[in-house]
Formats: sequence, C-alpha cells, structure tokens
Amino acid sequence: MTAGVQARVLIVARDDALAGPLAEGLDRLGWRTVTARGPYAALAALGDLTIEAAIIDLASGGHEALTMARRLKAAYGARRLPVIAIGDPSPELETYDFDLTVAAPLHPAQAATRLETLVRTAVAEEEFELRLATFADRGRQLDRPEVDTSPFQVLAIGEPAPQFLALANALTRSGAEVVGAFTAYTAFDYLHERPFDAVVLWAGDTSQEALSIAAGMRRNTRLYHTPALLYMRQESFVTASEAYHRGVSDVASPETPETETARRVLELARSYRHHMSVRRALEKARTSGLMDAATGLFTRDLFALHAARLAHAARARGRPLSVCVLKLAERTDVSHARAGGWLDRAIPQIGSMIGRLVRVEDTAARLGPELFALALPATGKASARAAGERIAAVIGCTAFEAGDGKPPFVVDFDIGVADVTSAETVGKALEEAAARAQKKAG
Repeated sequence: MTAGVQARVLIVARDDALAGPLAEGLDRLGWRTVTARGPYAALAALGDLTIEAAIIDLASGGHEALTMARRLKAAYGARRLPVIAIGDPSPELETYDFDLTVAAPLHPAQAATRLETLVRTAVAEEEFELRLATFADRGRQLDRPEVDTSPFQVLAIGEPAPQFLALANALTRSGAEVVGAFTAYTAFDYLHERPFDAVVLWAGDTSQEALSIAAGMRRNTRLYHTPALLYMRQESFVTASEAYHRGVSDVASPETPETETARRVLELARSYRHHMSVRRALEKARTSGLMDAATGLFTRDLFALHAARLAHAARARGRPLSVCVLKLAERTDVSHARAGGWLDRAIPQIGSMIGRLVRVEDTAARLGPELFALALPATGKASARAAGERIAAVIGCTAFEAGDGKPPFVVDFDIGVADVTSAETVGKALEEAAARAQKKAG
C-alpha cells in the first residue's frame, strides 16, 4: 500500500513505549495509525474505521493476544486483514492466524515494508476471487493457483563477507536453496538461466554495485517483480528511501539477527511465489477465447465487465480504485514503423510486456489497436500514474525492429488516470483518463 493511499494500521498494545514510537514512525512514512489497548477497543476500531492491517504486541497483550488475529479477521468479512505479531517467532504461532511474526523491537521502516507486502498480497487474493467470478459470468472456469511447495530459490549476490555468509547459512537452515554469485556478471547469468524467488544483495563497503543490480532488474520485464533485499551496514551512506527508489524491496543490516533477516527474505519469496502462481493461472486463460488474441490482455468487453465488479468490491471494502490509460505516443520513428507495418508486429510484444509489468492484482486490457488500460485496486490516482509511468519507462528501454536498413524504434506512452467511484462511472472514468492522455499528447 503506498503512502498516497493513506492506509490505516491498527496497533494493539498495552505498552505505550512500543506503540508510541512505532505509530509515530509509520505516520511519518504515510501510514495512518490507530492504537488500541485490548481486543474490545480493537474490534471497535474495525467497526468505525477502514483498517488495512493490524499489528499485535504479544508481550503486552496477555493470552488473549494469541486469539486476537482470528477474532479481528472474522470481524472484517468484507476484506482480508493481514495481521503481524510482535514477539518471539515460533512455528506454533501460525496456528493462531498470524500472517507474520517478527521479533521485537519492530522498526517503523521494517514494519512499512512488511505491511506493503502483506496488504498487496491480501488485495491480490481478493482480486483473484473477483476474476473467478468475471470469467464464470462468461462461462469459463479459471483454475485456482497451484501451490508450489518446493524449497525457495534465493540468489545471494556479493563478496563472501562473514556477515553475508551468516545470512546465507541462516537461509539454508530455514530450508531455502541458496546460490552464490560474487560478481554482477555472474549474478545476471544466473538470473537469465533460471528463476529465483528472491535476491539478496550484499552492499559490503560500497552499495553502488548492489543498487545497480537492483536497478537493472527493474529494467528487465522478466525480472521486474523479483524481490531484492539490500543487506548493508547501518553506517552506510545510502538511505533506505534511495534504496527503494532504485528498486530494492527491503533493507536489512548485519546488526539485525540473521535469523530475522532470513525470515524477511523468505517472506518476500513466499509473496513473490504466490503472485507468480496467480499470473500462471491467468496465463492459462489466454486460450479461453475471452482474452485479446494478440497480447493476452483483457479485451475491451471483458475489461468493462471486470472493472464494474472491481468498482462494486472497492466500494464494499472502502478502498480506492483507479484506471490508467496508456496511449501510444506519436513519434516520427513510430509513424514510419506504422506505415511499414512494423508497429503492428511490435504491438503483441508491447501488450505482453504490459501484462508482465503490472502488479498481479492489477488488470491490464487492450482497448484499441494502440490503446491500453489498467484497473488498479486499492490505488489512488497519484500511485496509478506512478505505476503507468514505471511501465512506460521499462518499455521505453526496448528497441523494436523497423525493417532492413532502418534503425530500431522505441515507443513512448501518453498517460491519463482517473478515479472510479462506482460501477456506473467506470466508462466515464476511462473516458476521462483517455482525454487526459490525449490532452497531454496534444
């Protein structure tokens, strides 16, 4: 959940020394926090406010804290509520419906990254249920994602420093299969040869190479969603915000116990694998006859049906919904490619790239020959535009064939976004977004 959404987080703790700094830190990072001292106050908060996730302090909550996750989730039937427990991690805690257990103290920046992952996973699960219903309306059964229970594959990139090796050993003890790469060249060879569920980047004495690798992954459509954790010393001159801007999914330090960092890596891997399973389920729908044959994206009609269902769900769950229109921008080289038929040949690849670059919970569609649209649940206009710009930037790094003797051409997009307030306004929102893209183009 991005800061622009202003998502609310419920913190349940009797200890003000824990709840206060955590709430202040999350507030500074764009998450609005609500605190409760016990289960009754927590349930009351759920009834009065829209809550995206909950954090429960096991140490100050007593025995009732163990059953609180189950009670909170049951009370929040309209949406999935991720719950983080702060306490001594142990396998038996999973039986109490906690989505994640972390050791105290929980730093606000670490909490924010975990909340982001868990909330987006919850939104993706809700969205897939809606897609099942949309395809059922058209007489097609969409297979549910298959659960992959094989060991997580983790690529560890960096010099074999003792701290880095300790983390790799902790990952191995947790059941992951770890592959080491000492250089960026070796790392990208591995990344192109086989799939990984997560990447760990050791910053060492300098973070520049690690950040360059993260940025390179984000420019690659196949690696775009692969999570990367930056493992760097606390005294590093790189800020967490800079690391996130360069494409890092999480930041950790050797000062944190390696077992805790290993859990964070596996959390990223687990979420990524879940997202990929949903994508594979959607890939199978390409042969259903309902998707655009050239790009594999939703058709205009299927998108309209699904967007209306998304709008109903957004209203019921108290979440925003935005649409983003991506219109192929007019350029001289694009005009020449269109005249020679080369743009038509590139469109299937462009559409396929858009489908790979969207988040798993977002729906991408082809509305016209050179016009695409995204429906982005739990996303405001500012974040929707950022998502569209990220996709455009990655595709803009790709050169497309323009025929013998002619240089390859690249594509830009004019982008327009709009809020969707109800199922009845989906069409109006798309028209508004398209008009804004057209206005920018003019």
